[in-house]
Formats: sequence, structure tokens, C-alpha cells
Amino acid sequence: MKKLLTVFFFLMSQIAYPQGNPPRADFKNPSLWLIYSKPTPIWKDTIQLDKTDNDGMMVLKDFEMTNGTIEFDVKGANLLQQSFVGVAFNVQDSQTYEHVYFRPFNFMNADTARRSRAVQYASLPDAPWFKLRDDFPGKYENKVKPVPDPDDWFHARVVVDRPFIRVYVNNHPVPCLEVKSLAPARPGKIAIWAGPATRVKFTNLVVTPTVNH
Repeated sequence: MKKLLTVFFFLMSQIAYPQGNPPRADFKNPSLWLIYSKPTPIWKDTIQLDKTDNDGMMVLKDFEMTNGTIEFDVKGANLLQQSFVGVAFNVQDSQTYEHVYFRPFNFMNADTARRSRAVQYASLPDAPWFKLRDDFPGKYENKVKPVPDPDDWFHARVVVDRPFIRVYVNNHPVPCLEVKSLAPARPGKIAIWAGPATRVKFTNLVVTPTVNH
């Protein structure tokens, strides 16, 4: 897999960058990131977040967006209830954010009900996944198409185009999940996110804010 390994931030069209290049950040620079509830990773091109009892995330500091596209490559595992992997956005603090995440152990599960819970949207603290599942069954989660190998790398793209959130996998033209945001439209930070009991690897994170002319 080609490793681009750089996070690109296209901020505002009126800002002039040297030689037209926007500012960049990557996983090798710990000063760019803030970690919540996960062990400090080894700072290299592919980041691994290790298991803890709680969910946690690695937040990009000094950058915010309201709308835009978040792309990344991620590798979870086909371990029941031990692989919850994705990204957070609209991050206000460690308890207030929206996120989209995958459950790789449900990608190919023999239980069709579980397959329909392979990708999830939630908004914390007011709309966690269990509340959304109870109040709106099947509305904020879905199966993933095309179906990735649950033990291998796959590519994900999350398009934040408020009020809509759309999720695409492996460059498929049709979103596997499309929902309306449940949070206020406001600038927020971006993070890679992992659930409890989860060990996950991320690379090729590319964040492209929408520029309003």
C-alpha cells in the first residue's frame, strides 16, 4: 500500500503559502497531537493506538474545521467486541464530539443483524450509539459496502457537508452511511479514535476543509 503519510490542511483560499504549499502535519511529530485515554504511541508514519478499558483518541492540535473531508487508511481486527475504529470531528473536548467508526468484526458476521451494525455515527454526549440504536433503529448505523477484509487495511472517507455526514469505503461511489448531523455546526478539531478493548493502526490521514468563497 502506498503510504502518503502526511496530513494535508487546506485552510483558507485567501492565505498565501510559500510556493503555494499548505501547512502539513504528520504522525511523526508528537507536538502536533493531544492524546485522550490512550497510551502514548510510537511516533512513526503508521500510528498504533493500543488497548485500554475505555475509548480514546488522538486529537490534532491547533486546527479546526466545520465542513470538509477526512480520509484515512485503518486496520482493525475481526475480534468480537474488540475492534471499534474511526475518526472524531467537531471535537470540543474529550467528552464533546461527533464520530464515525467501524466495527470490523461485523463486516462479514454470519448474523445479518450484526452486519447491519458495521459502521456507526454518534454525537457525544447527548446522542451515544446505544441511545441512537434504541430510539432510531437502523438510522445511524449500517452495513459496509463494499465489504472489506476485517483483518486487513481498508480506506475510508468521511464527508462532513452539514447537515449531512456521508461515509465511503474503499473508494466506492455510493456512501455506506448517510445521516444528518446531530450536533451544532461549529468549528471543531479532528481526531483518530478507538473504542474500548481496541488495538488499531492508522495511516494516510488527509483532512481537507471545505473552503467557502
